[in-house]
Amino acid sequence: MTSADVTLRQLRYFVVLSEELNYRRAAERLFITQPALSTAIKQLEQQFRVTLFNRNTRGVVLSEVGASWLPRVREALGGVDVAVEELLALAGRSQGELRLGYLIGTGADLLFRLIRELESSHPDVSIEATEFDFSDPTAGLADGATDIALIRPPVDLRNHQMVTLESEHWVACLPVDHRLASREQLLLQDLLDEPIICAPESAGIWRDYWMAMEHRGGKPAIIGGVAATYESEMTMVSRGLGISFTTESSARLYDRPGIAYVPIEDRPLSYVALAWAPDRLTRAGEALVDLACRDAVSRGGSELKPPDLNYSSI
Repeated sequence: MTSADVTLRQLRYFVVLSEELNYRRAAERLFITQPALSTAIKQLEQQFRVTLFNRNTRGVVLSEVGASWLPRVREALGGVDVAVEELLALAGRSQGELRLGYLIGTGADLLFRLIRELESSHPDVSIEATEFDFSDPTAGLADGATDIALIRPPVDLRNHQMVTLESEHWVACLPVDHRLASREQLLLQDLLDEPIICAPESAGIWRDYWMAMEHRGGKPAIIGGVAATYESEMTMVSRGLGISFTTESSARLYDRPGIAYVPIEDRPLSYVALAWAPDRLTRAGEALVDLACRDAVSRGGSELKPPDLNYSSI
């Protein structure tokens, strides 16, 4: 067994649990679920055939081995943090810089509220915010253009973490003269045979999700047009080229002549999430994650991922 078998994530999990001695509090600090934390600690113990924590009905305590190892782990992680800071400095960046991406039309009110609060509480932070269209629903995370992003899952991101901040219902976007446009509600099945305006192919699983492919029973969708922005999508819908699926907030932000929005009764919720690459997260990024999670909880939301979406990792 060598040091290559241990991940930095496991070491950080060990330190936080050592400080909290409570799985719930440690998981909240790490922005992960309790089962994920428990699994990571068990894997670390099994890898090296040691007991780091003694568990009982009252909680957890460090074992003799764990208590002896803790100072070494803290020292090692401190060295990694210094090395990362030096790398950022060599690259012309600092821990106070934040490369933030956001998917067009996603959590607009939330985004600007978080940026204002972060700038107010951390005046030394420098934020570079970039908007991305439907051709890249990862908002720059996939190719490293951003370090943290506000997105709408599902997206194909590996070795990233994310937390859910908001949820809302799907609605159908129809030409105003469409035979179903005057309905108060629709079922998804009512719309599957309609031509659909979809995202570019580069959007991957996100494109399939918003085309409701999982509900089509293997039957291909009829593509009425391809759009990379809401404005383009709304224009195509108003021209009668097809319908589209969107969200309640988008219906408010992009209400245009020639289109009608109708709620979809049987559609699952759509989620807004904050996602990030742990190895590219600066202290400014960590502050944003903490702020976003506290904001979600204060509004009665949950910072945990929904179970029915295809998250690559957390």
